[in-house]
Amino acid sequence: MLLERERAALCETGRKMVASGLVMGSSGNISVRAGELVAVSPGGMMLDRMAPEDCPVLDKHGRVVDGARAPSSETPMHLAVYEVSDATAIVHTHSTYGAVVATTMTELPPVHYNTLALGGVVKVAAYATYGTPELAANVRAALQGGKWGDMYAALMANHGGVTLGHDLEHAYENARLLEWLCSVYVQARAIGEPRVLTEEELQRVVERGLTPPGYRA
Repeated sequence: MLLERERAALCETGRKMVASGLVMGSSGNISVRAGELVAVSPGGMMLDRMAPEDCPVLDKHGRVVDGARAPSSETPMHLAVYEVSDATAIVHTHSTYGAVVATTMTELPPVHYNTLALGGVVKVAAYATYGTPELAANVRAALQGGKWGDMYAALMANHGGVTLGHDLEHAYENARLLEWLCSVYVQARAIGEPRVLTEEELQRVVERGLTPPGYRA
């Protein structure tokens, strides 16, 4: 079986995503890249019920090279992001607070300096129907051009979130961080208008040692 270890890791990550509330039902999807191949969660299957053999392996053009199940409908988005990123794993969630922000905002205001751990201010990709080339292009655009280097997260308008990582654990932890940042912002709005950190304040955090992924001095 091709990419047996990577497919097992997808299953473990899927169980964690369900347990932590980042997805529900068969929503959300995950992928991991190994060389020219990508293992991805299957379409229409709950992420905590996958077995390694359920996860198809694709080439960079999206052709299935191993596995009997159809890949996730969001596979075009995963492949489009890999084309322009050094990341080796992608996690797509339908978390509650992420969906709230993605439904109401054009970006996630930086109310906490840990936004830098995701590369900077997280943008909301323009809405497009799920699984379409348009959505893939919109997500890829939202991940480009971070002020402090490479972006590792984006939100998808009226949809959810997507995070990248150097491996599946990194991408999963980025998804948890994105949801936490969204929850802080939404709950702060219930009390009053949140104070947003300025670019100068964020830059001083970078200078003190919190270096965003892909930071370019």
